[in-house]
Amino acid sequence: MQASFDTQCPFCSVQCKMRVIEEKHTDRRPTYKIEGLPNAASEGRLCIKGINAYQHALSRDRLLKPLLKTDGGFREISWEEALDVVADRFSAIQAEHGADAVGLYGGGSLTNESAYALGKFARVALKTRYVDYNGRFCMSAAASAGVKTFGLDRGLTNPLSEVTQTECIVLAGTNIADCQPTLMPYFTKAKENGACIIVIDPRKTKTAEMADIHLKVKPGTDLALANGLLKVIVEENMTDPSFIASRTSGFEDALSYVSSFALADIAALTGVDEADIRQAARAFGRAATGMIFTARGVEQHHDGHMAVRAFLNLILATGKIGKAGCGYGAVTGQGNGQGGREHGQKADQLPGYRLIENAEDRAYVAGVWGVDPADLPGKGVSAYEMMELVHKRDIRALLVMSSNPVVSNPNADFVEEGLRRLDFLVVADLFLSETALMADLVLPATAFLENEGTLTNLEGRVLLRGGDRTAPGEARHDWRILSDLAARLGKGAYFPYSEAEQIFEELRLASKGGAADYYGITYERIRREGGVYWPCPDPEGPGTARLFERKFAHPDGKAIFANAVHGEQGEMADEDYPLVLTNGRMLSHYLTGVQTRRSPKLLARELENVLEIHPRTAERYRVGDGELVRVASRRGSMIVRSRLTADIREDTVFVPMHWGGVQNVNKATNPLLDPFCKMPDFKTSAVRIRALNAADLAALDATEG
Repeated sequence: MQASFDTQCPFCSVQCKMRVIEEKHTDRRPTYKIEGLPNAASEGRLCIKGINAYQHALSRDRLLKPLLKTDGGFREISWEEALDVVADRFSAIQAEHGADAVGLYGGGSLTNESAYALGKFARVALKTRYVDYNGRFCMSAAASAGVKTFGLDRGLTNPLSEVTQTECIVLAGTNIADCQPTLMPYFTKAKENGACIIVIDPRKTKTAEMADIHLKVKPGTDLALANGLLKVIVEENMTDPSFIASRTSGFEDALSYVSSFALADIAALTGVDEADIRQAARAFGRAATGMIFTARGVEQHHDGHMAVRAFLNLILATGKIGKAGCGYGAVTGQGNGQGGREHGQKADQLPGYRLIENAEDRAYVAGVWGVDPADLPGKGVSAYEMMELVHKRDIRALLVMSSNPVVSNPNADFVEEGLRRLDFLVVADLFLSETALMADLVLPATAFLENEGTLTNLEGRVLLRGGDRTAPGEARHDWRILSDLAARLGKGAYFPYSEAEQIFEELRLASKGGAADYYGITYERIRREGGVYWPCPDPEGPGTARLFERKFAHPDGKAIFANAVHGEQGEMADEDYPLVLTNGRMLSHYLTGVQTRRSPKLLARELENVLEIHPRTAERYRVGDGELVRVASRRGSMIVRSRLTADIREDTVFVPMHWGGVQNVNKATNPLLDPFCKMPDFKTSAVRIRALNAADLAALDATEG
């Protein structure tokens, strides 16, 4: 007997389509076959994570009933009791300490419908201003830079299909080969067509291996490097004066600044040879078409917003936007990192990219929701700042949905200590994550095979994911959990949803006329067309595949150059902490690993976390290959196994982000926040390292035992 389910990969922002075919056998457990289905982004390709994603959805570790913490651990309870507990505790805490004493913390893997419902639940059911999500750590620097530069933030300004015909591509701080591998054929095809590919990364990653030019930048100096590239482009007359004059403003200030420093100083600061900077600048400046992509390597810094704006200066100076083969792409990390921030899950936003502090925006959305605009709270704070308020006990209760903040936040020991101070913590998840294990109540949520809804991929293309498989046990959709809680809080009339499409229909109306206008998109249309780009204001009109062809989204129609002043990296190495720690992803795991470690085939590829270190650096600190090493910063330490590689800078070490506990790299990372977007400086932390000796290992064994 055979059953099949058409769905989408739950992991990265490409959102590859797939078919899961289940072969049922009378004498043994079912077997599964996975087929890629063509869609406009991945063209039917699947990576190793997508092929094995079904395994975590079928895991025996799945949560099947609500769990209430007791002195002896957790005990199963009914949904009725669970909902009563949440409503009673939230109501009591708010009655004593005010509406803002309860916070909500969402995730970039939630569907658009669930993200919309979460933001609405915060503002209408709880009337708290404290709501944000883990996407704050994903794209907030690129998003804020896009808004300031172009007047609008969307992952890519032009379709992926144009990559293959682009003459020069800059991949800055992105390792697409490991993080979005099904996109790699676009870049390899571009290279076959003669494109020059420039990779900016402190490591020689699999992506950097295909580069014509690899700029091995010192972590935290991307802003300075981008300024150096602009300096060469200006001095060697590779700008587009007509485009600058007619379609931009602020160039003179940017020009004045890049004229004020010497390229030799940029080379010294970034660790990139002056000749290599010139070579890269000439390749991009002289190309007739070009695209720049940034990701977390550029963005996760205390100056990430301005670093992205410096790269956008390169696009504006050369006029490479708004036409075929030209544009900018922020390579979204999470599956719905793009859509998740468009519809009210962020502290300052309402659906459609409206702003909660804007009176007109508040009035419009309040009208859709049927509430008084005066009853909507003001803006809250960013995800990490919420953890600071938890630590101070300004936030006394927290609902975490589809996220694992005790692992994913910087300064993780501080965050864990704060969560332990909460009066009440409730977590909705598939598994007992590190955060769920700390919760007073855990609610079982549905997985991607079971949860229908829309997600917006890195192109800004809205896709519809099927959810035909029956959920195990008593697992419920995230949006249904919120609706049921709203009913318990006496706000059920505002959440009358019985299916995801109902929520999307309301989302369409709430986004109408906003920057992220989904009004012209329907489930039926997505099914018919395979996906629709936003903005799409007209149900009968096309979505917008290429942005800014005639004008930018600022009132005057012009893009704005940034006066992007560079300085030193966020945290400098010194005598006590002589190395720079940076972090990132690996091919076989995703985010904090809660899902991928439930896939046996993915877990087998990487059983434990690693420290990538240059052999000469390892020799200097007496670290052998494969040894356990303690990596310590001013905030905390982790223990990981060394992996010697000449592909990394000698002054830099790299640790992936997919493990919690003693292997959690975020015990050491820096919570210094970007002043514009509140992105933490994950990528530059000063550390020291030491190989563990026999006594250390014995003590570690005793602790784990």
